[in-house]
Amino acid sequence: MTLLVLVPFAGALITAVMPARPKLWAFGFAIATLVVGLVTMFTAPDTDLVWMEPLGVHWALEMDGFGKLMVLLTVALVPITMVAAVKDHDKRWYAWALALEAFALLTFLAADLFVFYIAFEATLIPAYFMIGQHGGPHRAKAALKFLMFQLGGGLVLLGALIGFFVVSSDAGSPSYLISDLAQLDIGTTAQRWIFVAMFIAFAVKAPLFPVHTWLADTTEQATTPTSVLLVCVLDKIGTFGMIRLCLGLVPEASAWATPVVVVLALISIVYGAVLAIGQDDLLRLIGLTSLSHFGLITLGIFAATREGLVGAILYMVNHGVATAAMFLIAGFLITRKGTASISSMRGLEKATPVLAGTFLVAGLATAGLPGLSQFVSEIMVLISAFDYHWLVGVVAVTAIVLAAIYVLWAYQRIFTGPAQLSRRPVHDLDRREVGVLVPLLVALLFFGFVPGPLISAAQPVVAPLVDVIQAGE
Repeated sequence: MTLLVLVPFAGALITAVMPARPKLWAFGFAIATLVVGLVTMFTAPDTDLVWMEPLGVHWALEMDGFGKLMVLLTVALVPITMVAAVKDHDKRWYAWALALEAFALLTFLAADLFVFYIAFEATLIPAYFMIGQHGGPHRAKAALKFLMFQLGGGLVLLGALIGFFVVSSDAGSPSYLISDLAQLDIGTTAQRWIFVAMFIAFAVKAPLFPVHTWLADTTEQATTPTSVLLVCVLDKIGTFGMIRLCLGLVPEASAWATPVVVVLALISIVYGAVLAIGQDDLLRLIGLTSLSHFGLITLGIFAATREGLVGAILYMVNHGVATAAMFLIAGFLITRKGTASISSMRGLEKATPVLAGTFLVAGLATAGLPGLSQFVSEIMVLISAFDYHWLVGVVAVTAIVLAAIYVLWAYQRIFTGPAQLSRRPVHDLDRREVGVLVPLLVALLFFGFVPGPLISAAQPVVAPLVDVIQAGE
């Protein structure tokens, strides 16, 4: 597992200094990481080495079913985005992408809270430069806003680390091993303060209302390959932390805070979707749809049923695939039109039928169309919402209607109607672009009809969490 983290990190360093063909080197390291990730899932034992004994810190890595899904999503998306980015990004972006992959993998593998925190914060460095060095005219401002929000969340998370150190020290010996922390008898007040600190940090990362405002600005200004890695990989650390650390370490406080979290999730679901409907900037629209989807994921997590938690984990994977496809298709479209303004596009369906078709498939997957992967996870989350309270379910189900509106209206405005006059012809997708999208579209179809492997991976992780939560209620 250590090798899985070191391969992309070494690739980042080598790519940064390589004078010849750095992009090819970076892609080679991304493919090597994919291979190592696949092998590690089935062969690598857990790692546990004492690192800083006085603080109780261990270099501890493990990979359960949940971790495997997040690792698979990460190692698959990075080489895909690299191929998509080949024409518009220099070697700096490729090096930062590999560094981001390394730190993201470390967060998904960390079995020690201190290691998790280091990786959690370290992801901000490559992300900041990926946003600030490539993108729109206001990318520097968007990168700074992103950094300030994320640093604020990380500072609050540090308070939770200190709290766990104090509690574990009082219990006998300091430890940051997540398995040790889960066994601690934490007082009600301390548990609630620790939960609040962790949840704020993860809500910023996810993102969730009201700490979401960096999201749309970032996706509007960043390049689409950058947005894929931020929204489809980096932001998953937030919901990953909610499950692994909030529910896993402070279940009683999680149950105590659930009514407030459910309200915030419902606001995110409706607010994000309504804002998306009214957007003219295509990249901003896609970014805001993720606010709505992360609201649904959070709702599934804190409904704390087997269906809800399994649905939330599946949603994290399926949202990553569908939204990655949406961002990349949007990027190909913007390259052809020279603008992200939807009002400046019209009637492209006849000139670009493949582009239009892939946009529609990815958009309908985002909207939860039956037969596509996100439908299964969305239905499981909605079932858990109705189990929690019928009114919560009623509000949550509006996400399906609103999603259909923002996807189909965007398609109508971009691809249907009379074509606008253009000085240059608009070409359909080329072979490279089709090759980028095919794996994503195949995954959307395959897991729409065969969700069993994802469910089987998630269930062993979910069952003990639900038992602990129900025992504490």
